Amino acid sequence: MLARQVMSQLDLRLSLQASADSERKYRTLFDSMDEGFCIIEFLDGPHGPDSDYIHIDANAAYARHAGIPDVVGQRLREMVGDEADAWVARYGHVLRTGEPIRFEQELVATGRYLSLSSFRIEPPERKQVAVLFQDITERRRAELALRRLNETLEQRVASALAERRVLADIVEGTAALVQVVDNDFRWLAVNGAAVREFEQVFGVTPRVGERMLDLLSDQPEHQAQVRSVWSRALAGEEFVKIEAYGDPGGYRRFYEMRFGVLRDDMGLQAGAYQFVYDVTERLEEQERLREAEEALRQAQKMEAVGQLTGGLAHDFNNLLSGISGSFEMIGTRLSQGRSRDVEKYLSAGQGAARRAAALTHRLLAFSRRQTLSPKPIVINRLMADFVELVRRTVGPSIKVETVAAAGLWPTLVDDNQLENALLNLCINARDAMPDGGRITIETGNKWLDRRSADERGMEPGQYVTVCVSDTGVGMDKSIQDRVFDPFFTTKPMGEGTGLGLSMVYGFARQSHGHVRIYSEVGQGTMVCIYLPRHFGEEAAPEIDAHAVLPAPAAAGETVLVVDDEPTVRMLIVDALQELGYACAEAADGPAGLRLLQSNARFDLLITDVGLPGGLNGRQVADAARALRPGLKVMFITGYAENAALNHGHIQPGMEVLTKPFAVSDLAARIDRMMRTPL
Repeated sequence: MLARQVMSQLDLRLSLQASADSERKYRTLFDSMDEGFCIIEFLDGPHGPDSDYIHIDANAAYARHAGIPDVVGQRLREMVGDEADAWVARYGHVLRTGEPIRFEQELVATGRYLSLSSFRIEPPERKQVAVLFQDITERRRAELALRRLNETLEQRVASALAERRVLADIVEGTAALVQVVDNDFRWLAVNGAAVREFEQVFGVTPRVGERMLDLLSDQPEHQAQVRSVWSRALAGEEFVKIEAYGDPGGYRRFYEMRFGVLRDDMGLQAGAYQFVYDVTERLEEQERLREAEEALRQAQKMEAVGQLTGGLAHDFNNLLSGISGSFEMIGTRLSQGRSRDVEKYLSAGQGAARRAAALTHRLLAFSRRQTLSPKPIVINRLMADFVELVRRTVGPSIKVETVAAAGLWPTLVDDNQLENALLNLCINARDAMPDGGRITIETGNKWLDRRSADERGMEPGQYVTVCVSDTGVGMDKSIQDRVFDPFFTTKPMGEGTGLGLSMVYGFARQSHGHVRIYSEVGQGTMVCIYLPRHFGEEAAPEIDAHAVLPAPAAAGETVLVVDDEPTVRMLIVDALQELGYACAEAADGPAGLRLLQSNARFDLLITDVGLPGGLNGRQVADAARALRPGLKVMFITGYAENAALNHGHIQPGMEVLTKPFAVSDLAARIDRMMRTPL
């Protein structure tokens, strides 16, 4: 009995051991499977009998393929609420019928595609279903992509063909003339517009496959013209050119040709192409516009001339009234024997004459015809004396400051006219500050590149600048655009001639420079004069000729005076005779030259630059120097005939005196010339 019990227990242990071994083998196989595997057990739920299931077992591959970790113990409706009914229906059918199924399905929650198979675990009362599956996401995506590719291939082919047809229709229907040739000038393509225009211009019809040069072989001039432009493109150049083609006596048009390089799949040049546009009407319209602009400019010039002459007539009428009235009163008082009043009228007439001379000087400066005596100077040298003059002129309520740049370059300029221009700017600045303020005079070196020069309407290069700025009322843009116009002024009637800034502008331009204005309302104004840098040494300071009284002429010294104006000639001769000089007179160049060719002694020639008779003053002087090498020459001119004076380059022993001049200035200049050896 005891033995049977022992044997029974031993059999039980062996049975349990065998069962455990079998379980371990099953679990090892279960977890080693590449396919995902799980067992689900149906449950009754809120949606009815067998309306939900729970995962009671799953292998390691389940999480890898389904993307859902720790699935054992999870209910379907808790995992995928919206998809639950579809999964319950599919696996419920397997449970009820015992029929296994195979299908493919996307897990919406994880975005994976699975290939699944399912069968019932017997007996049915266990309500269990086994599920095996694999992740086929990559394969499914490849299949879908291939399907889409196949579905769209025909459409894409049709679209490509349609695109080519559209492009072909556009090229064929465009107004542009399109031609494509290979490296041997053979047409590869030509649109209808180009064919028709080629026939119109050259009288022959281009066709694909023909050589362009062969078609024009009997038209050598046209062939050479065509070869010239196409050769550039076939040499690899891409460019645009406007050129006329056709018979000048018949059909002739202007064309804008845009050439490009045609390349093969390897990037090598296979030919060239061109797009051509008929621009004849455009060029004709541009020419009409240019003519209209020229007519407008001429009208503006005439308006400016009208403004100039009107202002000039107004100012000169005032001045002439003072001069003529003074002479009339002098005559009246002399006839009455009242000579004591003559001095008053002489002073009034001389004052009016000086103002007329100043007005003429400003006009000449504006027209860039004033006589300049440029010399190389460093403008900083002028500042000390000039600033004192400005301070006396503008008054104590205005502070005058200077900012002199260190290392300022020399510039070639007439220092007297520069001071006049700067004084005009300072007076304008004073008038812009009725309640007082500050004037700053600043010098500097400026190097303008192409962009900066273009912005200022100047040539690039090195410039010396002199700027006058104020803290006055400023001006708006509309006024800034007109400040350099002659007789334009913002001052009340009778308080300004309107020639100040125009004179500054003319002086700067005549000195090969420029002037710019910068201003803002309420912020003040700055006017800058730009003068070209002089690459040379600064000139030595001159002795003031007016500091020495004229000495009497030496015995026998003779002066030849050549001037076509009798009054001027009389005044010069009388002044010379007062100094003790002997004088000879001539009214024109040939008469003066005849006197110079005689044996008479002449120590000085005084000649007007503009003379009648076919010889100007410079020509007379040159002939005189040829006959008498040591002869000194003084030119007298109403404005700078730069061509006659060789643009200011005169020889040693020659000087220029500008009309109108004071007799005292004439005497001092003559005395200095006669006392200075050549």
